[in-house]
Amino acid sequence: MFITPKYIRNFSIIAHINHGKSTLADRVIQLCGGLLYQRNFKDQILDSMDIERERGITIKSQAVTLLYKSKKGKKYRFNVIDTPGHVDFTYEVERSLYACEGALLIIDASQGIESQSLTNYYTALKRGLKIIPVVNKIDLPQSYPKYTIENIEKIFTIKSSKVCCISSKVGLGINILLEKLIKYIPCPEGNPYKPLQALIIDSWFTNYLGVISLIRIFDGTIKKGDKIIIKSTGRIWDINTLGFFSPKRYLTCKLSAGEVGFIVAGIKDINGAPVGDTITHANTKNVPLISGFKKINSKIFAGVYPANIKDHKHFRTAIEKLALNDNSLNYIPENSKIYGCGFRIGFLGKLHLEIVKERIEREYGIKLIITLPTVEYKIKLKNGKIKYISDPSKIPENYKLIYEPIVIARIIVPKEYVGKVIKECIKFRGTQIDMILIKNYIKLIYELPMAEVIKNFFNRLKSVSKGYASLDYEFYRFKKYKLVRLDILINNNRISALTRIVPFDQAYKQGKKFLEKIKRLLSKQLVNININAVIGNKIIAKSIIKALRKNVTAKCYGGDITRKKKLLEKQKEGKKRMKKSVSIESNKKILLSLLKKNIF
Repeated sequence: MFITPKYIRNFSIIAHINHGKSTLADRVIQLCGGLLYQRNFKDQILDSMDIERERGITIKSQAVTLLYKSKKGKKYRFNVIDTPGHVDFTYEVERSLYACEGALLIIDASQGIESQSLTNYYTALKRGLKIIPVVNKIDLPQSYPKYTIENIEKIFTIKSSKVCCISSKVGLGINILLEKLIKYIPCPEGNPYKPLQALIIDSWFTNYLGVISLIRIFDGTIKKGDKIIIKSTGRIWDINTLGFFSPKRYLTCKLSAGEVGFIVAGIKDINGAPVGDTITHANTKNVPLISGFKKINSKIFAGVYPANIKDHKHFRTAIEKLALNDNSLNYIPENSKIYGCGFRIGFLGKLHLEIVKERIEREYGIKLIITLPTVEYKIKLKNGKIKYISDPSKIPENYKLIYEPIVIARIIVPKEYVGKVIKECIKFRGTQIDMILIKNYIKLIYELPMAEVIKNFFNRLKSVSKGYASLDYEFYRFKKYKLVRLDILINNNRISALTRIVPFDQAYKQGKKFLEKIKRLLSKQLVNININAVIGNKIIAKSIIKALRKNVTAKCYGGDITRKKKLLEKQKEGKKRMKKSVSIESNKKILLSLLKKNIF
């Protein structure tokens, strides 16, 4: 059924993690009749991956088109996008907001405004979207909707009359919310008779159909059989199929200005329809690109290799398919003497890394080896040249200075835990920028080294605040600091996978700590294992694992002592020959055990 742009509302649901976005999406789908039969309903209906259901979080933004009949009897089309809430998936939120004119900012009445709530609010504000604050979970006995509304007025400067109070779990206030969004969120501005201009907001690949692209049409109309051009590649394709999700797939004959839907054009090249690209008709090639959609920079990096070298080609295909709809996944080929061929991959955080690893192992059946995650450093060489290096083992010996990446961290914590949180920030080499009072909460703004944040900072923050503190951070600048490259040598072989960049004043302490952990993890061999922590050519800490010793004289009883001496000398010579031939670096099993235990 065709609906004019006047009766279309495009909006995203944004919030901090666990504030009820997916549950609200479920209620809206039920209310709008997105599922014909109740038996087809399941919680987190838009979370299509098993891993999302197991963890109880949204990883991928999901779009759904729904029909809603207002109290005045008018029929509206809602294009709803449910987004992730974790800081590692902020790029999904940014991408989703490009397809919308408005956003529902969900805030948990029992938790209040948290760090990701602020980040999502300002992201939507930059895009010029109309934002409706929604106070959720008002049915809980521990909820404080009154205080939450007061904080919304104070922090976001939004009048309390625009705030909507709901309980998405029991369906309380959902009808009022839908009526309010019709009133406040504007309809899309677009002319269906202008030349086609559409934005690819998501893409994914299937072996049968090829690339499927989710698009938002800003101007013009697209129909089955049309010839389109992908602006970045310049290639022309024929539209085979188009439609929308409601939440099941529905086919349609055309999509017009203001609408969100999917297209299939028989694109078998994985990189044939990049996210953020512009689509137009083949005969209107001069239509300008839709600007502003940018690639997200990675925050942490790790070497990723298939456990079985035969899976390398299959692994490359898997990475390319994931990168197609993951705008933040950056990768370059990398070779290792130990692990073989793989990739150096950039992620937005540790959770992002874990999710990508699990998806590849589950969806493609490839077992992976992942080296210890690091950040990207700015290196100034003695000749004055600047390099950016994410693999610490590749930092050259002739470096002059190392600049570490610094993030601006926003921490929101109840007053009673502020002292403990500040202590943790100092422990992790943080510098306080500001402290803001928000009713019963304190907002702390700190400069923190990114390398410290990705270690264990978030877990420590949750621990000292009993789970009440929230964290959001973004890259700020590179800062000069006295850092050194700490190498681990096992039997004089440098283990590149264990190389780290550490502060000079903590090098001895960390080096000693690393050796103790390694010593506990490595099993005894038939020869002594010497483990050293070194900076350049200087050993700063050493340890030794004594060899297993076989009592070769056990069967000798009585007789001349020279017989025993001969046996001991023979054992000694054998140990010398063995020490020359044994290389711990080539022992893949030992290194894998170290990495699995995450010794750092």
